[in-house]
Amino acid sequence: MTRQTWTAVVSSLVFIALAAVIAFAPIPFVAWTPGVTYDVLGASDGKPIIQIDGITTYKTTGEMRMTTVSQTRADAGLSLPEALFDYVMPHRDVLPRELIYAPGKSASQVADEEQTLMSTAKFDAIVAALRAAGQPVQELPMVTSVRVSGPSNDKLQPGDLILMVDNVAVGTSDDVSARIKDKGVGQKVVIEVQRQNARLSVTIDTVGSSSDGRVATIGVNVGTGYSYAPSISLSIDPDVGGGSGGLMMSLAIYDKITPGDMLGGHIIAGTGTISATGAVGAIGGIQEKIAGAEAAGAKVFFVPADNCQDTVGVSTSMTLVKVSTLKEAISALPLALDPSSGQRPPAC
Repeated sequence: MTRQTWTAVVSSLVFIALAAVIAFAPIPFVAWTPGVTYDVLGASDGKPIIQIDGITTYKTTGEMRMTTVSQTRADAGLSLPEALFDYVMPHRDVLPRELIYAPGKSASQVADEEQTLMSTAKFDAIVAALRAAGQPVQELPMVTSVRVSGPSNDKLQPGDLILMVDNVAVGTSDDVSARIKDKGVGQKVVIEVQRQNARLSVTIDTVGSSSDGRVATIGVNVGTGYSYAPSISLSIDPDVGGGSGGLMMSLAIYDKITPGDMLGGHIIAGTGTISATGAVGAIGGIQEKIAGAEAAGAKVFFVPADNCQDTVGVSTSMTLVKVSTLKEAISALPLALDPSSGQRPPAC
């Protein structure tokens, strides 16, 4: 070969190698695709996903599917060809990575946050369903975190419901804070709590706050919790995180603890966060979740009202029902399942 030929060959090989590196190097984007759907009225590993004791339950038929989005993991990359494929395919999205994963967070931190959101969603779903069913629910101050180096470590736990401070009943986190501040720094305070089904009384030494040493504290953060008679748990796949399944979990619990069969053998699906008061909130990946629900055979899909704008241009055979609260979903479901009634549910 001539020198010119060798130069052309080497240049071509270098170009191909560089192109391959560029093509398959990770890019700062994340792909969203339709994920698995879960029938929360069904079973997992041979056990009901929803387990209820201490209250009458009723037979249900049909499937109530919680929808998910499959996305690029926090510890995985997305190549340029993959991103282009997901961009042009229907029911898929490609988003800037920083919109999904905060810079600097590890994969384990992301997973922990997602599981925290799921735990909160389960808790709020139970409370919202009980309230919608007319079951008594008492609001109480609850320990949300305990400082490891503080005086409450090994005495109080996250989830403890605070009933009394020095034999005085408390109803809010402000009540707890006020009683402890009035006690003063360096004093002993008796805290009575409900932990699961047991009542415990612990004595804790107050210390000065890190922000103001003159203000007494016991080294815990206190939020809002709830006390109710039934025992209700949800066994959701541990790989599923986030709070977007709240509405469907709450609706399924409501169906099981109220007379009648809401679904009548039909398959429905939906998405949306839920608050303890039953408010339904917006989520991400609505188009992917609609596609996943339709593939699972659902005929009705609940859409949070604030997500309706995101369904513009979506083609689906399902009835998209707009909801802002759990009670709206309960009222709209029979209308959506029975078109012959002449009444239509709120739609996107």
